[in-house]
Amino acid sequence: MYDLLIKNATVIDGTGAAAFMGSVASEGGKLKVLPAQCEEAAKTVIDGTGLTVCPGFIDPHSHGDVPLGQPFNSLSKISQGITTHVAGQCGFSMFPVDPAKLKLMQEGMAIFTDSFPAEMETFTTFENYLKYVDTLKLPENVKFLAGHVSLRIAAMGYDNRKPTAEELEHMKQMLREAMEHGAMGLCSGLIYIPSVYADVDEFVELCKVVAEYDGIYTSHMRNESNEVLKSVAETIEVGRRSGCRVHISHLKVCGKPNWGISKQIMEMIEQAQAEGIRVTADQYPYAASMTHLNASIPPKYFTKGISGMVEIIKDPAMRAQIKAEIMDPATPFENQYINCGGFGGVFVSSCNATPEYEGMTIADAAKKYNMDEFDLFFDLLIRNHGVATAMYFCMSDEDVFRIISSDSVMTGTDGILPKNETVRAHPRAFGSFPRAIRYFVKENHLMPLEKMIHKMTGLTAEKMMIESKGIIKDGMDADLVVFDYENLRDTADFMESNKVSEGIEYVIVGGEVVYHDKKLTGATPGKVILHHGKK
Repeated sequence: MYDLLIKNATVIDGTGAAAFMGSVASEGGKLKVLPAQCEEAAKTVIDGTGLTVCPGFIDPHSHGDVPLGQPFNSLSKISQGITTHVAGQCGFSMFPVDPAKLKLMQEGMAIFTDSFPAEMETFTTFENYLKYVDTLKLPENVKFLAGHVSLRIAAMGYDNRKPTAEELEHMKQMLREAMEHGAMGLCSGLIYIPSVYADVDEFVELCKVVAEYDGIYTSHMRNESNEVLKSVAETIEVGRRSGCRVHISHLKVCGKPNWGISKQIMEMIEQAQAEGIRVTADQYPYAASMTHLNASIPPKYFTKGISGMVEIIKDPAMRAQIKAEIMDPATPFENQYINCGGFGGVFVSSCNATPEYEGMTIADAAKKYNMDEFDLFFDLLIRNHGVATAMYFCMSDEDVFRIISSDSVMTGTDGILPKNETVRAHPRAFGSFPRAIRYFVKENHLMPLEKMIHKMTGLTAEKMMIESKGIIKDGMDADLVVFDYENLRDTADFMESNKVSEGIEYVIVGGEVVYHDKKLTGATPGKVILHHGKK
């Protein structure tokens, strides 16, 4: 007798092959593919008539490590069909921690949560962090990256300089400890302090450690707008010189003057692959990004952390200077203000101390309160102690479509979760995977459903080195999504970001139903996936 049987469903196996009618069973957490009209006995039987079953979706770009173990965090993943996520992204990970610099680290990570585990000061190594994770009950599976922001803070704080030989060696030792204990690689966030202060040589040296374990380097690149081609070249150069796999996080082209550059980007990736460099990318299916509101300020003002930046912008003379720099397209940083065509494209999603500004662009808020746009922007940051989030409307559908059409690109969420269900965030945290099917397959007919599912399952499992997942075949892990294709759609939007999708009927992890009737079932079969690659 099987533990679970899904009968008479349309099966999409995650390889990109054509769908077929069949049944899928689970025994001991492993899959068995059966004929459609089978009469096998099972403890739990799901009638799949009119439904589609595919491998559980794999999110290659999750920020779910900060709120890991919280039901709301799990709901955001599971409700859209994600059964496995790769956490620790854009330079941020929950380890390693230097207890003396814990406050600095938590300041930078405040976008992800308003509270941190009491045990965080003990996360001095990945091994110690895993001991904490082992105490959590998870519906979903998770694999971890080590964050460059976290490494650099632990080694040298927020200093804007090259590391000394001793500091670089310390970072390499911390990274090697993480790789030895099953981290998948290194992530960077090159618009965030202090990652932004590092040069390509620093990343090459660190990635030589990652290459020893056949791991991966994922990068939120230094620039995604007017210097995006240089940033892609920098990422590829890290792979070329270190021998490490490289992966571009949330690949996009920002700023109307740059729209169309995606064609050159994809050509660069193909040329690098022809050279033997292993390059991939992920993308969320939206034309607006999200990050700190303080990311609109040049990074040179953060050498004393976010709180230090707040003190600087209290000075009227410094406000005038920073305003001039932000308005100047030649100022060398990822200029969100310019990318969005001004504050009319900067939508305030969350600012706890000033909720009256939420749900409006800064331009609209300035009109409503009869203020100068920059004065409102600076005041909003001061009153919120530098911690607020914003959506940046800066991309074109043409580039979004071209990027996802590449065989090297997979779907991800970049899901920065709101602190609770009442706080607005980017809808990608709850809607990315169903939206990708609706947006790319149903509405714009960019590819068959089978290819889209491959980008969410088999391709991601292969490139993120997640064995025994991502494909429906005998002996693979029983992680599955059962959905109603005709009714599948994302419902989260920019005003109501935390709504679960329609059409996800069942989500199964390790052969156990973890989601049904639009809610978690309470089952917690999720596991930590450790990376143990060696060249």
